[in-house]
Amino acid sequence: MSAARAVGAHDFITALPDGYDTDVNKRGSRISAGQRQLVSFCRAFIANPRVLILDEATASLDIPSERLIQSALQKLLADRTAIIIAHRLSTVAIADRVLVMDHGVIIEDGPTAELLKGSGRFATLHRAWRESLA
Repeated sequence: MSAARAVGAHDFITALPDGYDTDVNKRGSRISAGQRQLVSFCRAFIANPRVLILDEATASLDIPSERLIQSALQKLLADRTAIIIAHRLSTVAIADRVLVMDHGVIIEDGPTAELLKGSGRFATLHRAWRESLA
């Protein structure tokens, strides 16, 4: 339960018909994509790996679910090395270091804040993304 609380999954789990004992079916078809992602974060939190690899962790989520996942991600990634593969800039923005790739070639590499100050691809994409939210 502490892992579920840590990543923000406890409330939705306790709201299930049988709480933590609910059979969510194979592949989690009885819960949303965001809830399935939170369950996977709980598992990762319990496993406590030194290195965590996330491949498109928020790709299939709607905006409200993504916000919940972003909060969980920050808790999950604290004090560990993570490799995050993502197209969504909101996911990448929490990184200490960003590698921008184009056709398999690294075209930018640096701390998020430094890349955002520049005029490269990451900064351009990030500005366009921010404007789309307004």
